[in-house]
Amino acid sequence: MLRRIAALRPPPPPRAAASAGAGAATYSSKSTSIPQKQQRVRDHAFDGIMEVQKRVRRFHALHSLLLYAAAPTAASRGGGGGAVSVPFTRLGALARRQLRLAPLDAGRFLLRHAHAFHLFLHPVHRMLHARLTPRAAAALRAEAEAVAAALPSASVIRLRKLLLLAPPRRRLRLEHIHLLRRDLGLPDDFAESVIQSNPSLFRLTPDGFVEFLPSPTDPPDLTVAAVERARERHYREHRAPGSGEEDARFAFPIRFPPGFKIGKYFRIAVWKWQRLPYASPYADVSGHDLRSLEAQRRMEKRAVAAVHELLSLTVEKRTTLERLALFREALGVPKKIKEFLLKYQGIFYISTRGNQGKLHTVFLREAYYKGELVEPNEIHEARRKLEELLMISPQKANLDRMFTSMGRGWDELGGGRRGGAELRDEFLGNGGGQKKHADTDGADSGEDSSVESLYID
Repeated sequence: MLRRIAALRPPPPPRAAASAGAGAATYSSKSTSIPQKQQRVRDHAFDGIMEVQKRVRRFHALHSLLLYAAAPTAASRGGGGGAVSVPFTRLGALARRQLRLAPLDAGRFLLRHAHAFHLFLHPVHRMLHARLTPRAAAALRAEAEAVAAALPSASVIRLRKLLLLAPPRRRLRLEHIHLLRRDLGLPDDFAESVIQSNPSLFRLTPDGFVEFLPSPTDPPDLTVAAVERARERHYREHRAPGSGEEDARFAFPIRFPPGFKIGKYFRIAVWKWQRLPYASPYADVSGHDLRSLEAQRRMEKRAVAAVHELLSLTVEKRTTLERLALFREALGVPKKIKEFLLKYQGIFYISTRGNQGKLHTVFLREAYYKGELVEPNEIHEARRKLEELLMISPQKANLDRMFTSMGRGWDELGGGRRGGAELRDEFLGNGGGQKKHADTDGADSGEDSSVESLYID
């Protein structure tokens, strides 16, 4: 009897089908909200920018060491950064000790970028010396002049808007702003030339904070975010009055990277998120009640707007994730900042190119088109001159005269006869007469590593 009853029961569903149904149910339950964790999709246009920036960072690091090594004699010679020269043995030792470069990397970089660095045998000391070329020194002067030209108005406005992003006290640490100074287009001495030169606009506290001081000369749109101006401009140019005001009122420009899979439910979730209201990143929300789920969603969207506004204040609409993490509490960004930004890949892009994948650079996607800045400024154009100089192939440089004047300086360049012979074969050619000019920068290969620094303090 029991066997007959058991035979009448329907067979249980397969284990694979059951697990698939459970997965579908789980996905459908979260289909109306953006997933919390998403895989990063690579965008080669932004990664190409970071390939150029690897050389720029190495150039600035070696130039700083060159100035440091020439500091005792630069004042007596009366020359600038492009006129002074230092022995390469001194420069190479500093590069190995402070930049952690391999023994041949410093000399290889200088030879590959002969348009920026000049190696020659000193006529008196009979030692191999290094200095900047006139073109490289001119590019650095052009950037310094562009930064100085932006001091009276643009730089002051950018710094005041940055302080306004930290309500309610509207103050930030001076050391944090100092680390962000190049991204903001501020000079190295901005504490004196910007903050202390404008006592009616800024106040430097004894504990190392920079405070915002209200002024009647502030423009009326000082607390208007860049995305709000973009919405108004886009609505006036592409939309007719009375159609779609609710969709564009709180929306962000979104452009997903190539290869990003957008499903039907994800599209609905993005549409709902675009219509979600939020407070301005310049508004004080310290007294708001955040116990409801709706309030938490609005605060998360406000954090997206705050990061968007900080990137809009930068000169090149990008900064490193480590520098962005310094302002995490002021912007209201969660502690898992990388995971938070990967959730909105249509607005931001994180590149891991540079420093063997340990450097994370955050881009504002809407500010770039096909790897170029949509609205370039004078500081960006001045920096482009140095980038173009570093991207010139060494084959286009007249290296024969420099190599001939080096004489026995190859041994100093390679740290010995063996290293000098290796560099000589690489750039002058081996016995077959073939020259090898690699374009990579040694250890800084730029390969994407598996480093996942979700927690950045």
